[in-house]
Amino acid sequence: MKIKILSLFILITVTAFSQENSKEPVFKKRVLESTEVDFLASYYEQDGSRSAVSGGIGSEKLTDVASNIVVAMPLNEDDVLTIDLGISAYSSASSSNINPFNSTGASRGGGANDPTVGSNAEATGPSGTPWQASSGASRSDELVSIVANYSHSSDSRNFIWNTDVSFSNEYDYTSVGFGGGITGLFNEKNTELSLKVNAYIDQWRPIYPTELHEYSLYGSNFLNQGYFFGVSVLDQNGVPSTDYLPSAFKPVTTVNRNSFSASVGFSQVLTKKLQVSVFFDVLQQQGLLSSPYHRIYFADKANFYIGQAQYISNYESSSNIGVYKLADDIERLPDSRFKLPVGARFNYYINDRFIVRTYYRFYSDNWDIQSHTASIELPVKLSDKFTVFPMYRYYTQAASKYYAPYETHLSTEKFYTSDADLATFDANQYGFGINYTDIFTAGKIWKFGLKNIDFRFNHYKRSDNLTANIATIAFKFVMQ
Repeated sequence: MKIKILSLFILITVTAFSQENSKEPVFKKRVLESTEVDFLASYYEQDGSRSAVSGGIGSEKLTDVASNIVVAMPLNEDDVLTIDLGISAYSSASSSNINPFNSTGASRGGGANDPTVGSNAEATGPSGTPWQASSGASRSDELVSIVANYSHSSDSRNFIWNTDVSFSNEYDYTSVGFGGGITGLFNEKNTELSLKVNAYIDQWRPIYPTELHEYSLYGSNFLNQGYFFGVSVLDQNGVPSTDYLPSAFKPVTTVNRNSFSASVGFSQVLTKKLQVSVFFDVLQQQGLLSSPYHRIYFADKANFYIGQAQYISNYESSSNIGVYKLADDIERLPDSRFKLPVGARFNYYINDRFIVRTYYRFYSDNWDIQSHTASIELPVKLSDKFTVFPMYRYYTQAASKYYAPYETHLSTEKFYTSDADLATFDANQYGFGINYTDIFTAGKIWKFGLKNIDFRFNHYKRSDNLTANIATIAFKFVMQ
């Protein structure tokens, strides 16, 4: 039924524009007059205390520096090719604790196939803590991405179709995407109707927490081999024990994650001052939808640790600087997820200096998450070249049925996660921006004139005390 509806939509749109485009225009303006280049850079930092890698507690400190170069090139009067190349590098206390231990165990080589195991020469006394970053290889990573988009506009400029391909890669994850869309303009361009579809074919290269990786290599006798050979495992009382056996853990058998989406949008100019747009998306994901390095601790299983026994009693406090709890299993989630976001925008032009931009979105999925997002932006034009705009965004979310906090899941459950991103929380985001525009591109670098500079800063705070700051800056140049 969904396929029939989408097919009917495409047929109606193409037919309408085929009729309209039968009238040859007297003059055809180029879609893009000359090559445009955008340079974008961002800095992001966050901190919190509910790390999913450590089973729902521990440091979430993270910094990320990202940059993009976007080049839009007119191929002729009707066609534009856009290339977006991006790279980001992050450092994460949470991810570093995939291998939280400060030495590699007595064997100094056990678990050599695990890329997260460190390389310290010290062979005794490994320790760690969920409240500090470790020195493991997983503490940092880089993401490289590229997107190519080709768009074609009809002679009347009232019908546009586009197609795109994308690729991104990081240490343990690769994504390949492709998609396309059509856009139609009616009613002297006061009405816009669009349809977009995308597919992403992704693949994990699973990395497991060190203790579970060793168990997968050596089985039930793993405490006498590899990393754990000669390393003391402590029980809840700090006494050396050989009883630790994470028998619930099984390596994942599916490493693919496929995502498919379709989006329909409608925009209408209602008056000279008011514009409204609405959209709804349909998204389906299949495959490995959990993260293989997110630990789970069961409430009905005994606790075991590596490190210094005196810190066991205050394990859940940031004053714990010397002991780390061994996992019972990794996060387990269903292999399919259906998402349905619906939203609207209202933009109102007050006068030459003030505009109001508002946004609302409702989201629901079959994991029982429901959320509401509302935001407002108030651009204030200070002059012909400068605009400032304060921003505010509110978000509220109901938890997934598969979520439970640190050490509250039971081993009898089929699915479980302690990732706070799937919990109930509210969030507030405050920010501002400054925009500089020079339509005459007076500033120049080589053959490129500077057309626009856009700077934005936002502070984010969640009800679970996760806080973040993000600053972005963008420069747009036009070839002359």
